[in-house]
Amino acid sequence: MSAVLTLDKQKLEKPPLDLRYLGDHALRQPAKRVSKVDKETRQWAKKMLQTMYSADGIGLAAPQVALNKQLIVIDCEPDNAATPPLVLINPQIQSQSPELCDVEESCLSIPGVYRNVTRPQAVEVKFKDENGRPRKLSTSGLLARAIQHEIDHLNGVLFVDRVENDLTLTEALRKQGFSSQAVKPLAS
Repeated sequence: MSAVLTLDKQKLEKPPLDLRYLGDHALRQPAKRVSKVDKETRQWAKKMLQTMYSADGIGLAAPQVALNKQLIVIDCEPDNAATPPLVLINPQIQSQSPELCDVEESCLSIPGVYRNVTRPQAVEVKFKDENGRPRKLSTSGLLARAIQHEIDHLNGVLFVDRVENDLTLTEALRKQGFSSQAVKPLAS
């Protein structure tokens, strides 16, 4: 197991990376593929995990810390030291279930805003792990949702872009100091 996956799941007073928030240009840039998985990639993943744990998140994509790379970290059990986090490099969804589910989501880049988003219940994703090994993962539930949410970030899409017919979204964003102009609704 790599050092990335054995780090302490602790909150740091000063996380190593700064989160970017709705309205920041970095969140809307399509991320570039990681050409070589090396020590630097693992360092970025470790810093991303430390930043994610410090912000009480379960997922973080590189664009959220202004890193234009296809790199995601996820840990659906941040309070369980025995469960290692996932590092997904150049992730691609290979298939998704026809069954959809509508579940409330939030995002470290849009704190305080919670809205329901409809997504496939299950996905199969292929990616490289932190050691550059090709991997495939079939999953459902929270992990499938987190993977889809973070892959959206790699494509410059935020969960609020997927909120359908939610008149209260504008108000929720305003309450948290965000402009609804920063939302880019996806065509249905």
